[in-house]
Amino acid sequence: MEDILSTTLSASGSALPGTSLTMEQKAAFVFVFFLFIFLGLLIVRCFRILLDPYRSMPSSTWTDYMEKDTFDYRLT
Repeated sequence: MEDILSTTLSASGSALPGTSLTMEQKAAFVFVFFLFIFLGLLIVRCFRILLDPYRSMPSSTWTDYMEKDTFDYRLT
């Protein structure tokens, strides 16, 4: 039983406690870590926009549009 377990662990490579990661594996883990951070920031930003969409817009954009609409209604 012990031979099967040791053969399985040595075949997988990274399951042994003494093995270290290669440079490519370290670079891949760092890249994936930064991708998760970027994804988390995008998710937070999207939820903030969904909760308060007018905060991210400049106020001049929608106030000018509203004033133009009210002025158009006054002419008719």
